[in-house]
Amino acid sequence: MLLALLLSQIQVNVNPGELRWELLKLSVAIVLISLGAIALAFFFSRRKAQELTLVYFGLFAMLYGVRLLGALQTIRLSLPFSPAFWLQFNWIITAVIILPFELFLYQLANGAMKKFLFWLITVQSLLSLAGVLGGFFGIKIERLYTANNLEVLATLALAPVAYALTRGARPRQPWTREIRVFVAGFAVWLLSVLYANLLGLGVLRGRDVEYLGFLVFVCCLGYVTASRSFAREELLVTIHKELEIARQIQASTLPREVPRFAGLDIAARYVPMSAVAGDFYDFLVLDEHRVGLLVADVTGHGVPAALIASMLKVAFAGQLENAEEPARVLAGLNRALCGKFEEHFVTAVYVFLDLHQGVMRYAGAGHPPVLLVSSSTAGARRVEENGLMLGLFPEAAYASAEIVLQPGDRCLLYTDGLFEAMNAAREEFGKARVGQFLEAHRALSAPGLAGALLEEVSRWSGHAAGHRQEDDITLVVVDFQPFAASQ
Repeated sequence: MLLALLLSQIQVNVNPGELRWELLKLSVAIVLISLGAIALAFFFSRRKAQELTLVYFGLFAMLYGVRLLGALQTIRLSLPFSPAFWLQFNWIITAVIILPFELFLYQLANGAMKKFLFWLITVQSLLSLAGVLGGFFGIKIERLYTANNLEVLATLALAPVAYALTRGARPRQPWTREIRVFVAGFAVWLLSVLYANLLGLGVLRGRDVEYLGFLVFVCCLGYVTASRSFAREELLVTIHKELEIARQIQASTLPREVPRFAGLDIAARYVPMSAVAGDFYDFLVLDEHRVGLLVADVTGHGVPAALIASMLKVAFAGQLENAEEPARVLAGLNRALCGKFEEHFVTAVYVFLDLHQGVMRYAGAGHPPVLLVSSSTAGARRVEENGLMLGLFPEAAYASAEIVLQPGDRCLLYTDGLFEAMNAAREEFGKARVGQFLEAHRALSAPGLAGALLEEVSRWSGHAAGHRQEDDITLVVVDFQPFAASQ
């Protein structure tokens, strides 16, 4: 129908043989543009896959298809543009069309070949820019085409040599199906390109059939691109399933509920930035009026940090006999973790509460200080007794501090994701604001304060508006009343 519309506007005698070639070229151009558009649409509908070969394949096919359309007499005669415009239009596409193809190869390559392609793309970009500018500044298009033909022939001759050199003495690996398909399609196109460039240089005579070889090659590229895209999609699905399993396993390492004591109100909140995280909290319950609380933060994020957090739970469960001595608990955890990993460490705070005696014993390992709001004083007080981070030095020693608690006192244990949350101006929420919030919301219950504080941090950093959370956040709020007063 499109061809009939075009032909109806052209009053010119056309040789039937030439018309058949025009029809063939038009069909190939439409197929190429359609394939390119489908590839681009698939990429933008599946952005999570980040398969850039779809983009470069789509641009490569569409540019060639558009150039092929612009070379058709039926198209040129049906549009009100001069022959000089079409010559310039065709040359601009010719000058830049090699770039998406080389970028496509760059995505497929690795090692030394990738480095070679990087430099080839850099040089080709400069040559393409020079060619486009040369056309605008009056250099004859015929000369530019001759230079381009020589450049293409040199690149095609250089590519196999570079491939052979970059392989070096490495053992030969069997070609995958995708590589075999790519090489077969490239061989067909290579022969047609060589033939077309020799025609352009006047060495041979005949009809240019490069577009047919290109169509074969594009179909092979489409197969390779589709295979990579589907393989990436399958990999992402597998990763998501594994992350969900890891999330469920990690969730099982956290307490299902906080322990309940007469005279003590505890609220805990755990907000990971991703499916799995490195924050951790747990309790050691000795009896009905003694409990230990651990809050820890593993450096890094994701699965490695979550695995270390799982190790921490096992090590913490083995510290029951030391539960009343925070310094000994941290020393025991440090010995258990040292030598198990190299690129990570753990910060932690351990608090032991004795409701009978009305005291809190505290020790830290490179962790943010506990914040204490007392019923008898104004403002939030920072309680800090820190030693070295866990997992780095086997002989690290820790000290503890003891604080007498009064009815109505409240303490907050947390990880650095709470106060390091940033707003749009890259300003941290900060420890001072956390303390001010605690002071201003004394009347809230422990669960109420925990929820309100997280909402305030979320509002500050824009999480509610869809901004990405930059770190894991864990907090434990403890409201204290002496055990004896509750009898």
